[in-house]
Amino acid sequence: MTVQDAISGEVFHSPPPAAQLPQRLKRLCDFANGGVRDVSKPHGRFVHPVVRAILLHFWLAYDHPFVDGNGRTARALFYWSMLRQGYWLFEFVSISEILVKAPAQYAMSFLHTETDGNDATYFLRYQSEVMRRAISALHDYIERKSEQLRETESLLKGANQFNHRQQALLSHALRHPGNRYTIAGHRRGQGIVYETARADLLALARLNLLISNKSGRSFVFVAPTDIAERLKRLD
Repeated sequence: MTVQDAISGEVFHSPPPAAQLPQRLKRLCDFANGGVRDVSKPHGRFVHPVVRAILLHFWLAYDHPFVDGNGRTARALFYWSMLRQGYWLFEFVSISEILVKAPAQYAMSFLHTETDGNDATYFLRYQSEVMRRAISALHDYIERKSEQLRETESLLKGANQFNHRQQALLSHALRHPGNRYTIAGHRRGQGIVYETARADLLALARLNLLISNKSGRSFVFVAPTDIAERLKRLD
């Protein structure tokens, strides 16, 4: 099996012989499950967790153990290693989105490594830049969403048709689209009687700011995913 250009047929990578896979995958797993020090090296040489995760990405893609899905598995292994070492932010970071936009650069980072004595510096540098761009994209997304939330919440402050209890619920719903609310829960949270809680939620449902459904004999109110847009249309 080889990795090659679908149009020109140019071979980019010839994986190691399949007969070597059991031993190679065992070494990969040993490295993946190691601590911050590589016990296979003299004196337990330190391996930075991020470097380890990137090398695992390269290693699995290089060994190419599967007929299909090697790239996806390699990226999944990268994420697993990062999360295992406490880099929780990478639960929300997408490197695949950036790799898909520039597949040639991704492929060349492998090719440069293989054609220069398997010097992984090329792949490490490229993946580090991909990570930087992915984190930056996440920060930009969070800032855009925060600004949208601030704009929408400013509408709530000037909205005379909502009482303070409804404003509190809508503010929560803006941060948690899809959340479910009940009359009993609203009553307990606000310290009000059942009739008042029921009136609060039904009024929001009539304005299409909550979606009302029956669950047995009780009402359940769901915050729609486009609640921010619905609020703006009321203005």
